[in-house]
Amino acid sequence: MTRTDASPRLGGGVALVVGSCFSLQFGAAIATHLFPILGAWGVTSLRMLMAAVILLVAVRPRMFGWTWRQWRSVILFGAALAGMNGFFYASIDRIPLGAAVAVEFLGPLVLAAVLSRRVADFAMVGVALAGMCLLGLESFLGAVGLDPLGVLFALIAGAFWAGYVLSSAHVGQAVPGTGGLAAAMGVATVLILPIGASSAVQAFADWRILLLAAVTGLLASVIPYTLELAALRRLPSNVFSILLSLEPAIAALAGWALLSQATGPIRLAAIALVIIASVGITVSSSRARKAAAGKAGAEEEPVVGVGTGALPVIEPTEEDESVLGVRTGAMPVVRSEEDPDDAGEPGRSDDSTGN
Repeated sequence: MTRTDASPRLGGGVALVVGSCFSLQFGAAIATHLFPILGAWGVTSLRMLMAAVILLVAVRPRMFGWTWRQWRSVILFGAALAGMNGFFYASIDRIPLGAAVAVEFLGPLVLAAVLSRRVADFAMVGVALAGMCLLGLESFLGAVGLDPLGVLFALIAGAFWAGYVLSSAHVGQAVPGTGGLAAAMGVATVLILPIGASSAVQAFADWRILLLAAVTGLLASVIPYTLELAALRRLPSNVFSILLSLEPAIAALAGWALLSQATGPIRLAAIALVIIASVGITVSSSRARKAAAGKAGAEEEPVVGVGTGALPVIEPTEEDESVLGVRTGAMPVVRSEEDPDDAGEPGRSDDSTGN
């Protein structure tokens, strides 16, 4: 592919990723307006239910023939989805959106460093932790500090995020197509509903609340999923991950624009450190994969590239589809094995719906 051919393709991919980030974070900001009525878990229940219905109707997975091993992978994946989304919304109910996203990033960043065992990656985690220390300093010095329970919820969401990365790898290998993804979203909804259903049903009593909930689901699930899937066909995975590293900054912007959440210089510096750490691990993982691919005859192991804590790319060892990450609430994205004929186009992936 010539340079003139690649530039519009990359430019379009960048626009799609940025659009996805804005849609997701502004959707999360809008969701906070529903918290006083439906509660954080009620809003999460509605979002997960909408996402599950969309996926199950579109994919129609053939679940009856699955083995216990396949179901176990799907159940663990669904549990990770439920915890990650539920605790993130519980977090932004108590602390500013930008701070919550920055704290949550620690989960996949730490996982990436542990899996790689490279000193440089551990150093990047140290940079992210320095950002968290700045958030703590801001909380200590500021007139209004961060709610400790909100920070704890964000950390728990980050831990579930790391679990999501690991469990999604098993689903990608155990269940062909996108059936495992759709079923896992259904499992997540079943797990969330007992917590949030009693609050979520109140949305059906007022069409305006239900409409706002639908807009939230559209912005925070359907639109990001569609844009990210299209972007993955145009961008190399490392470029994709680096762009998504901007998400904490976009979250802070959404919180400022829609929720009047002030972002001072200390918090901006903390968010910047998290972004630097995310980009650093992405670049490090990309170089490691290229170096491993260049060693002829070397046995390759699965590489979990969690560069951004946003859309971690899981490279399968078999001819299975790999599941990409969910960030803070967007629907999961599925990327199939790269076609050998398209090897000259980095980042190209084919959409497999499982229909």
